Amino acid sequence: MSNRHHFRTEKRIIPVGRHRLQIRIIRPVREPPGEHPGVLWIHGGGYQSGSSKDVYVTRALSLTVKFGAVIIAPDYRLSRKCPYPAGLQDCYEALLYLRDHAKELNIREDQIMVGGESAGGGLTAAVCMLARDRGEVNIAYQMPIYPMLDDRDTETSRDNHATNWNTKKNHKAWKRYLREAYGTDLVSPYAAPARQTNYQNLPPCYTYVGDIEPFYRETVDYVENLQKAGVEASLDVYPDWFHAYDVLFPMAKISREAIRKFEKHFAYALVHYSAPQPEKKEMAGNDDADVVR
Repeated sequence: MSNRHHFRTEKRIIPVGRHRLQIRIIRPVREPPGEHPGVLWIHGGGYQSGSSKDVYVTRALSLTVKFGAVIIAPDYRLSRKCPYPAGLQDCYEALLYLRDHAKELNIREDQIMVGGESAGGGLTAAVCMLARDRGEVNIAYQMPIYPMLDDRDTETSRDNHATNWNTKKNHKAWKRYLREAYGTDLVSPYAAPARQTNYQNLPPCYTYVGDIEPFYRETVDYVENLQKAGVEASLDVYPDWFHAYDVLFPMAKISREAIRKFEKHFAYALVHYSAPQPEKKEMAGNDDADVVR
C-alpha cells in the first residue's frame, strides 16, 4: 500500500513581517491515541533551491508513517533572491508556529524536534542555536543529516569532485547565501554553524554522512563539538557515499541500513528525550536584524 494512504497534508500561511511563509503540515491519517512528537523538517538545496515537497522523498515522511509524528515543513526563502538571514528567520518562525499550535495539532509540547538534510541540516543546527540563545523554544532532539555547516574550506570540502555536490557548487552556494560576508570573519554562527564556539545546552543529536562527500569533516566536527560540551550526540559514517546518496538510491542495501538506523535513533529519542517549554515571554520581534544578532 502506498504511503499516501497513511498521511494527509495541509498547507498554511504564516506572516513573517511583510513576507508570507507557506508551511506544509504532514499528519497521520489514523492518528494513534495521545499526543505525538512534533518535527520541524527543513529541506535541503544548498540554501538556494528545493521546497517543502522534498519532505516526501527524505527521511521525514517515515517519522509520520511509522511513528505518528506531526511534521511542519517550511518553504523558506531561498538565497537566489533572499540571502541570509531570511531563510533562517522563516524556519525559526515555523518553529514558533509549531510550539504555539502544539495543542491544536495534538503535539507533545515537550517533544518538539528539528531535522533536515544538507542545507536543511545546516538550518537545523542554526535553529537549535537560535532557540537556545533566545530561550523561547526548547528543542528535545535534532537530526541534521549530512549538514552544510561551514562556509570555509575543510579537508573534505576543499578540492572535492564527488558526484552530486562538490567544491565548486559549495563555493557558489555559500556566496549566494552570505553575499558580502562570504570569505570574511563577519559570518555569524547562525549563518554557518561551524563557526559556533559554544555548543553547551544544545539538543541531543543524531546524524549520518558519507566519507567522500564535502560535508564529511564538518559533520564529524559538529558531533565532536557537541560531545565535548556534554551533549549526547552520535554519528554514523558510510563508506564511499557521495552527498545525498540515500535520497538518490533509497533501495540500495547500504541506504536501507542507514534508514533503519535513523529510525532506530528516532525511536530511542521518543523514549529518552524531552524538553518542557519555558514560560512564554514577549517575543523579541521577527525583524531580520534580530536573527543576525
